[in-house]
Amino acid sequence: MGKFKNPLFIFAIFMLVIYATAASTSCGDDTLEKSEEASALKVSQVGKFDSGAAINTVVNASNQFAFDLYSVLKGEEGNIFFSPYSLSLAMAMAYEGARGQTAEEIKQVFYYPEDIEILRRGYAETINQINKKDKKYELRTANALWAQNNYPFLPEYFKTVEKYYGGKVTNVDFVRDTENSRLTINKWVEGQTNNRIKDLLPQEVITPLTRLVLTNAIYFKGNWENQFPKGNTKEEEFWISADKKVRVPLMFIRERKFNYTENENLQLLELPYAGNELSMLVLLPRNELREVEPYLKPDKIQDLMKDMRQEELDVYLPRFKFETKYLMGGEQGLLGRMGMPTAFSEMRADFSGMTGKPDLCITEVVHQAFVEVNEEGTEAAAATGIVMGIKAMLEKKVFRADHPFIFFILEKRTGAILFFGRVIDPAK
Repeated sequence: MGKFKNPLFIFAIFMLVIYATAASTSCGDDTLEKSEEASALKVSQVGKFDSGAAINTVVNASNQFAFDLYSVLKGEEGNIFFSPYSLSLAMAMAYEGARGQTAEEIKQVFYYPEDIEILRRGYAETINQINKKDKKYELRTANALWAQNNYPFLPEYFKTVEKYYGGKVTNVDFVRDTENSRLTINKWVEGQTNNRIKDLLPQEVITPLTRLVLTNAIYFKGNWENQFPKGNTKEEEFWISADKKVRVPLMFIRERKFNYTENENLQLLELPYAGNELSMLVLLPRNELREVEPYLKPDKIQDLMKDMRQEELDVYLPRFKFETKYLMGGEQGLLGRMGMPTAFSEMRADFSGMTGKPDLCITEVVHQAFVEVNEEGTEAAAATGIVMGIKAMLEKKVFRADHPFIFFILEKRTGAILFFGRVIDPAK
C-alpha cells in the first residue's frame, strides 16, 4: 500500500448506512437494562400514510446534514465519528417546540420537510423499524425528555414527542438538585448504550437555570458476515500523512467476494454484517483524503454504490477503538455556524411551542460517540443531549446603577439627543 493521509474511513457514512437501510433495522436482544422510557419506544402506528416516502424524506435529510457537518468538522485534527441520525432525531424533538425564525433555521440546517406530518411520521416509522426484534445484530434507539418539575410546559408538546418520537417525560429538579438530575440523565444514556457512552452531560452544561433536556441514544453491535481471522492480524505501518507513520494492528482477509468499485481517485468497499442487512462502507483515497471529499454528497455516494460489483479481494483494515465528543452549542458553535444561531440566543430564541411563551433557549448540544472495529465485527454507540435553559432576562429584572453609565436627554417627538452624559463618580 502506498503512502496516504489517514482516510478516517468516513465513519459518518457508516452510520448513514446503518439507518438508511430502514427495512433491516431492529432492536437486538433484551438482555441489557431497560428503563421505563425505553419500553415506550413502540411509537404509535401512524395510520394510512406513505411510510416509504416519509422514511426516505427523513433519511435523505439526515444524510445531507451528515455531509454538511463533516465539512465543518474536517478541519479539526484527529479522528471524526458521529451519528447524524442521533443528532437529527434529537433536534427534531426540539424543532417540535420551535417557532418563527428559530424553527426556520433549524429546518434549513437539518433539511426537515415543510410538512411537519412527514417529519413526524417519517421518524415514527424509522424508530419502529430500528427497534424491531429477531435480527442477527443489535440495533436500537431510545429517546427521553427530562423536564423541570412543576415548570409550565404545554401538555400538547410532550404528547406529540411521545406519540411520534417515543420520548416519555421524566420530571427532575434542576433547580434544587442539579447534580443528581445530571447523573440521572447520564445513567440512562449509559444503560441505553451498553455503558459505551458515559458522562454525556458535563457538569457545566446543567445548571439551576436548566428547564428541559432532550436525549437520544443509539446502539449497534454486529459481527462481520466474513470475519477477519485473528491469526492474520499483524502490526503494520499506517501512514498518517506522506511523511508520518505509526504501527497498528492491521487485519487481513484473503480472497473473499465483496461489493466493490474504484476510479482514479478512490476505492469503495462494502463490508456486510451478519444477516447482510447492515454494512460498512469504506471510502479509501488513492493517495490523499482530499481526493475523496468531492464525493461526499448523498447523490455522489449513491452513484458510486450503483457501480459496485462483486469482486474477489484481499482486504486489509486496521483494528481500532476510539471515542469522540462534541460540544456544538452557542451562536458561534458548530450548529450556530451552520446556520441556526437563533436557537441559542437569549434575545431571539423562540421555543414557545413548548411552554406557550419564548422563555427557553438551547444552552448546549452535546454529542458523544464510540466505535470499535475488530476481527469479529463492529460495536458503535452515540448519544445526543439538547439542554434547554430559561432565559436569564426573563427572570425577575433588576436595574441597579451602581457602576459607571451613559445617559441621554432626548427630545422625544424628533428623537434628537439634546444632552449626552457619562457618570463615573456621582459624588463629584
